[in-house]
Amino acid sequence: MERTILHCDMNHFYAAVECLYEPKLQGKPVAVLGNPELRHGIVLAKSDAAKRCGVKTGDTMWMARQKCPEILFVPPHFERYLEYSKLAQEIYYTYTDRVEPFGLDECWLDVTDGHPDTGRRIADTLRRRIFEELGVTVSVGVSFNKIFAKLGSDLKKPDATTCIPADSFRDIIWPLAAKELLFVGPATNRKLARNGIFTIGELACAQPVFLRNLLGKPGETLWQFANGLDRAPVARYGESQPIKSIGNSTTTPRDLLTETDRKVTLYALCESVAGRLRAQGFCCRTVQIGVRDNQLNTFERQTRLEFPARSAKALFEAAFELLESSLPSRPIRTLHLRACDLFLQSGGQLSCLSSLFFEAAQIEKWERIEETVDTLCNRFGAGTVRRGILLCDPALSDLSGPGTLPHAYCDVR
Repeated sequence: MERTILHCDMNHFYAAVECLYEPKLQGKPVAVLGNPELRHGIVLAKSDAAKRCGVKTGDTMWMARQKCPEILFVPPHFERYLEYSKLAQEIYYTYTDRVEPFGLDECWLDVTDGHPDTGRRIADTLRRRIFEELGVTVSVGVSFNKIFAKLGSDLKKPDATTCIPADSFRDIIWPLAAKELLFVGPATNRKLARNGIFTIGELACAQPVFLRNLLGKPGETLWQFANGLDRAPVARYGESQPIKSIGNSTTTPRDLLTETDRKVTLYALCESVAGRLRAQGFCCRTVQIGVRDNQLNTFERQTRLEFPARSAKALFEAAFELLESSLPSRPIRTLHLRACDLFLQSGGQLSCLSSLFFEAAQIEKWERIEETVDTLCNRFGAGTVRRGILLCDPALSDLSGPGTLPHAYCDVR
């Protein structure tokens, strides 16, 4: 049976919620802005009126004001967005138990029942209910797989239903730019363009072997997506997806100029990531860093660990060596750290190595120390025990400044 998949995307979500709390903002150009004092002053969301002026998500404050001099900036309130996200999901659950969130404002729904008009009918009903019950609008894509349903919700906004049937998806999808396909980011799009691939249709007609050579394994995946071969299921409510990586990032309140600056910031990230690795019972085999300098040039590096680890010390030693070996010429503005190649640690996994390898014994020792710190902090409060280096500059070691975007994430894609 051909599936019926919906992708619901609440329009201008953060800005729409802010306008509900401040009715005087309704109809005006509004942008939800991170904290400029902590250098998170970029547009996180914008209203439809701001969008018509050319304001984009990711614009800096001055760019947004240049495009729209009368724009109004408001700080983010993530507790409000979480609440509205949960309310929307409760509405989705009245139609199906296969509801898979994709961020706070997006969800896939599998409403397959064999009737060809089911998708459009439910989509139109959902749009009406979300507006009447929550006061925000939603765009819905309807298709036979998740990728095209997501693409459909992006094609027509705001407050619209877009259907992409299996028998005519080529006519609708293939003329679109390749960057419109999910997971084709700017770097991938540039690489495709350099090789004469500008549209989804040209991507679909390329040889899979060529795309694999060009992009690695993701190249074949994108070829399958372009040809409508996505078969990924919509997760059932309550199902957990396997976590592929755990990471954290920060844009620092000032540029990182010295080795101590870099150590403090990187150790704070390692503490955050390692704590979540231990909390979820994971070890990692690979550490990845991402760096952005004060001219917004970005690069990533990764290294394979000699022994699997989940201690901040082990992550830091690998990450700091990576950072120092490829240090940019300009001061650093943003750092991110990601623990990859995760696996669940079984009891005694490192103990069996410790009799053979001194390094493994040291790793196990530090893990026990950090687990003890976890216990103390859980009992007496976060920050009860801290590394001395993090006290060198409390501003750099604080990853949760007021009014800033929560940077920690788990990658399940």
